[in-house]
Amino acid sequence: MKQRVAIICGGRSSEHEISCISAAGVLAAIDRIKYQPILIGISKSGRWFLLPDNYALALKDGVLPTIPNEGISVALSVDGFSAEGKNLDIDIAFPLLHGPYGEDGTIQGLLEIADIPYVGSGVLASAVAMDKSFAKPIFASHGIKVAAGFVVRQSEWQRGSADIQKAADQLGYPVFVKPARGGSSRGTTKVKSAGQLADALKEAYKFDTKALVEQEIRGSEIECAVLEIDGVPKASLVGRIKIDAKYEFYDFEAKYLDGATTIELPAPIDQKISDEIRAKAVDAFISLGCAGLARVDFFLTPNGEVIINELNTMPGFTSTSVFPKMWAATGVAYTDVISHLLKSALTRNNGVLGN
Repeated sequence: MKQRVAIICGGRSSEHEISCISAAGVLAAIDRIKYQPILIGISKSGRWFLLPDNYALALKDGVLPTIPNEGISVALSVDGFSAEGKNLDIDIAFPLLHGPYGEDGTIQGLLEIADIPYVGSGVLASAVAMDKSFAKPIFASHGIKVAAGFVVRQSEWQRGSADIQKAADQLGYPVFVKPARGGSSRGTTKVKSAGQLADALKEAYKFDTKALVEQEIRGSEIECAVLEIDGVPKASLVGRIKIDAKYEFYDFEAKYLDGATTIELPAPIDQKISDEIRAKAVDAFISLGCAGLARVDFFLTPNGEVIINELNTMPGFTSTSVFPKMWAATGVAYTDVISHLLKSALTRNNGVLGN
């Protein structure tokens, strides 16, 4: 009998559309001999709906897909998922939700209470990885170098900007300003001078009340995918991100809309450094207590220094996403990646009473 998998996408975060595209990728690649996908969409207002698995979720003519705010309502309780008074008999949940209300531990907690196995990290690891201001000290305590920077809460900025401006000046420009709990580079700005800081913080606060100001790290952007296989976290080959020169950094448009980004696999770097990055990716995964999967992003400076940027507990699964590309280059096909994730979801417990 096929196991019924709830593919959950959309959500209330700014990455709603990217989540939809990720779900399209999984629906196209899931092993339908073993699994029966059940598509559940969450609208931007937070309502849950049962959708046909051929619902249009792909990027088309530059238009991003969204979940409608009407349809067959889905409820989740201690008895599981239900729609129109019938239990959907879900065996595994695959929450393809990026950002707040999905990648931050909230839906993970809901699934824990409903006692439904799910793909990915548990409540604590999801929440910590989502908030870069908490993840960075943990990485540093495990010997993984991080970029210099500091946190600026919106209330602090509103009370007085002189000290914050001085701290940014001391880091030296350019600096990057980003939401502490954002994703897909939305709300991220490269600040080249002191006069640009206020506008950059204003932009970040559209997505989060807490922003990070970080020193620019000059070098290559290197990524590594971590996947649990038979209970053991494994690192993929590492890839180097190549961005069209018209983009100053790896922003939202470069990632998803313009086709201006490619990944070199394997990264054309020294094998010793590549091995170091793979080891640090697994270390970062373990340090936060992650499960299932993660994409770990690093900077590699011209003098060979490896600096972690962030860890994503639910990386994009779009057709252009680097996570499946890195595993394909490592010898694990997209369908097999999904199968490993679904298998691992059934063999562990992320809850406080579990492992």
